[in-house]
Amino acid sequence: MEANLLAVFDERDPGRRAAAIAKTYAPDVKWTDEDGVSTGHEALDAKAAALQNGALQGLHFVKAGPVRQTGDLGYLAWEVHTPDNVAVASGFDVALIADDRIARLWTILTDSD
Repeated sequence: MEANLLAVFDERDPGRRAAAIAKTYAPDVKWTDEDGVSTGHEALDAKAAALQNGALQGLHFVKAGPVRQTGDLGYLAWEVHTPDNVAVASGFDVALIADDRIARLWTILTDSD
């Protein structure tokens, strides 16, 4: 869960992000967010890059608590911060884990304070 947030969605270097995606997600991962469903490593990488170059440009992710896991289900709350560490958005990820990789991922946005 932490790799999903920090090694993928907070990683600006395309090569390091691609390596983290290969290690973190099942090849046929399905990620659902408010924009729809992205399937597979390439689609997830393209969406992460688009977010980083668009709405998240100049911002970074911060864990908003510990990773929680029960069985094959994981949860991590997070915040999006400005360079001076002001939270401007928040949300959480829920993931289904199979063979030590994320097979399904859901992202829910919550109100920022």
